[in-house]
Amino acid sequence: MGGERVMDLYEKLEKVGEGTYGKVYRARERATGKIVALKKTRLPEDDEGVPPTTLREVSLLRMLSIDPHVVRLLDLKQGKNKEGQTILYLVFEFMDTDLRKYIKTMRQQRTMIPSKTLKSLMYQLCKGVAFCHGHGVLHRDLKPHNLLMDVKTMMLKIADLGLSRSFTIPIKKYTHEILTLWYRAPEVLLGATHYSTPVDIWSVGCIFAELATTEALFTGDSELQQLLHIFRLLGTPNEEVWPGVSKLPNWHEYPQWIPKSLSSAVPNLEPNGVDLLSRMLQYEPSKRISAKKAMDHPYFEDLDKTNL
Repeated sequence: MGGERVMDLYEKLEKVGEGTYGKVYRARERATGKIVALKKTRLPEDDEGVPPTTLREVSLLRMLSIDPHVVRLLDLKQGKNKEGQTILYLVFEFMDTDLRKYIKTMRQQRTMIPSKTLKSLMYQLCKGVAFCHGHGVLHRDLKPHNLLMDVKTMMLKIADLGLSRSFTIPIKKYTHEILTLWYRAPEVLLGATHYSTPVDIWSVGCIFAELATTEALFTGDSELQQLLHIFRLLGTPNEEVWPGVSKLPNWHEYPQWIPKSLSSAVPNLEPNGVDLLSRMLQYEPSKRISAKKAMDHPYFEDLDKTNL
């Protein structure tokens, strides 16, 4: 399938973003008039065409797409650019906004996200993450920017899933857009090489707090600063609260802070919400609540789940 052929099928409308792995366009499928998101990705160069890891990932993405809280991968087209490099076009359903834009709008209007909305968004996020984890897939980079939303129905969907494994060569970051560390779990910041599903739960916790206050919880601009932000609120970890922490590759002697109360950071959040948040932001990864367990937390008890 040649790259120009892809443009016979889809009409590019406008560039909607620079993903970590390439450009994203809003496009119209010529045959149906359907609006889609077209993600253009250069592949790691390989004489054999598309690397098998990529094909595995794509079939995985397709399989995960059956969950309503994962952005649907509708199609995949392969082409070549002028330089003869293999280009993959991933065709996703188009969503009109993302959580980062939604939070920003709320903050600019100086309004808090209504607690019902907050609860619904969080439930959908936990449900989507539980589904991915149930199929052995880590996201590794959950943040408001890659949680897409339909403002009319308040449906939330996880995007940029699973591409973090075979596309290990992110296309160069633009200087003004630094890779955010705000949602990164402490074990990753401390250099752990073996990590698992709790890394995503930490990110979910950070997103929860941000939805509750419209301000990001930990806003470090370097790995060290990020850790210090976390330690200031949750206390500096030690072997007692987190066995093995001082053996992690990037561990140093840090200033000793004592834990503050979590509710001081999210003053508007109901007690059950604060309890759930505290279970997501446990230092020891194995102590963090799972996404599946989170869905059964009392915080979601009074949520009307019929249309979710």
